[in-house]
Amino acid sequence: MEPKKENFFKEVLKFSLIAILIVAPIRIFIAQPFVVSGASMQPNFDSSQYLIVDQLSYQFGTPERGEVIIFKYPKDPSTFFIKRVIGLPNETVIMDSGNLIIKNTDFPDGFAIEEPYIKEATEDTFITKLADDEYFVLGDNRKHSSDSRIWGPLNDKFVVGKAFLRLFPVNKFDVHPGDYSK
Repeated sequence: MEPKKENFFKEVLKFSLIAILIVAPIRIFIAQPFVVSGASMQPNFDSSQYLIVDQLSYQFGTPERGEVIIFKYPKDPSTFFIKRVIGLPNETVIMDSGNLIIKNTDFPDGFAIEEPYIKEATEDTFITKLADDEYFVLGDNRKHSSDSRIWGPLNDKFVVGKAFLRLFPVNKFDVHPGDYSK
């Protein structure tokens, strides 16, 4: 006996609805794909690498120094950027000839940040005081990165999530890729 075609379409419709009900909330609230574009995070992230972004963690916590985050570019929120968190809310970020120093309530005289992920430093010099809802983010490839040095601190409302998985290329698969949080 051959099944009726309308039963087949009914089953396909039910399957599709169930899939949408399961996948859509995960995609909207928990994780989303991100494709790296550009050279700003080299050598740790290359253009065209495929990442899964953890959107849930920052609902219960905040970005930590050294984490790689994905955010909406403040000057064009339809564009997404990937950068590393350097300065946290209420801190002062000082770059003196490429050397990063952070001042905060625990270290009023400041402490230097070790950056083993940087291959080629810049000679930039600046001081930036962050508000209680701002982060200072930098690309790992400082000479080829549009980051907080250029467009200012990142307001926390633009943070989407952190890099959770690097899926492609397969030979560079990694959980929490590029994470140097301490």
